[in-house]
Amino acid sequence: MPCRIDAAAPDRTPSAASPLPEPLAWIDGEIDALRAAGLERPARVRAGRQAGEVSLDGRTLLNFGANNYLGYAGDVRLTKAASKGSCAEGFGAGASPLVSGHSLAHQQLERVIAALLDVEAALVFPSGFAANTATIAALVGPDDFIASDERNHASIIDGCRLSRARVGIYPHRDLAALEALLAGAGTARRRLIVSDTLFSMDGTIAPLAGLSDLARKHAAMLLVDEAHATGVFGQRGSGLVEETATADGVHVRVGTLSKALGASGGFVAGNAKLIHWLRHTARAWIFSTAHPPGVAAAATRAIGLLAEEPDRRRDLLARAADFRITLQRRGLDSGDAESQIVPVLVGAPQAAVALADHLAEEGFFVPAIRPPSVPHGRSLVRVSLSWLHEPHDLHRLAEALARHAT
Repeated sequence: MPCRIDAAAPDRTPSAASPLPEPLAWIDGEIDALRAAGLERPARVRAGRQAGEVSLDGRTLLNFGANNYLGYAGDVRLTKAASKGSCAEGFGAGASPLVSGHSLAHQQLERVIAALLDVEAALVFPSGFAANTATIAALVGPDDFIASDERNHASIIDGCRLSRARVGIYPHRDLAALEALLAGAGTARRRLIVSDTLFSMDGTIAPLAGLSDLARKHAAMLLVDEAHATGVFGQRGSGLVEETATADGVHVRVGTLSKALGASGGFVAGNAKLIHWLRHTARAWIFSTAHPPGVAAAATRAIGLLAEEPDRRRDLLARAADFRITLQRRGLDSGDAESQIVPVLVGAPQAAVALADHLAEEGFFVPAIRPPSVPHGRSLVRVSLSWLHEPHDLHRLAEALARHAT
């Protein structure tokens, strides 16, 4: 019989909340300020699986709001793998990996990730966010220098802060500005370049060959986050490092298991000595309970599906290219997007919310993205394409965007 969850918890929305105690009373003013700026966000409740359609707050919409790029998040094959893994090893890991939480399922997943990326070793984290923050802080410290793309994910930004290294921010994908930062790093003990490979709000791709060249020239480490590229790009589906043949110049590869792979968790992959070092220094790995073995088993199954179903990523990227051309012909601004992530830029937060509301009225879930997720003045709605979307779904969405965004 299908899985079922009964919603019995009480309503805890702001309108149903009790008054704040005096020491927390300042929160009311901050929430009012968020609301006035168009930055208050709803707490949506999803019923059922992530799929081509999604039920949010009781309304069924075509789902362009998930990072479920290959359609695996709701795939029964992952559910079965997770169930089998949980039956074999229990649901909870019970301890941190260094104590007793590292299971056979985790060991198998790390070996499969390393094989997919064609590297010596990998380390699985509870989340991609934890992988970035822990790894950056383990590689550099107060005597070091980091060069970071201005559009990098929040997990990279927080990792830079936690490291206490000196950080230079370069304009998005600007190699000349990056080189100037590296040349001005002075007597830094170590230099680290950090970048997403596929930027989650813009759909743009990092200049990996140029980053690799600059890393060599300035004796810098290069860490890239493949979160949104893993599973989608490359002949094997390992990401943009594979797609661009830049593996020799990339020292540290971070990724997630929660997007195209449809599971949960993050990973770091590379040289075996690097991974051995991180086992001793990556605090989010050392001091977090390992994520459930059943989840690791599901992620391992998803990686197997990449080899079994290569047409999914090819179809996805072809449809995304057609969709971007269609939007361009209708005069919509998608910036420099070149992937399955397609933003439609509108500027003000209120305009993004209004556009998302109009699309929902026509049956599409396309979330409004506002600061701090994007810079001020660059609010947008983000279309996240999935293999589950048919061409006629994309045509209907393009027509709706043209009606309401221009």
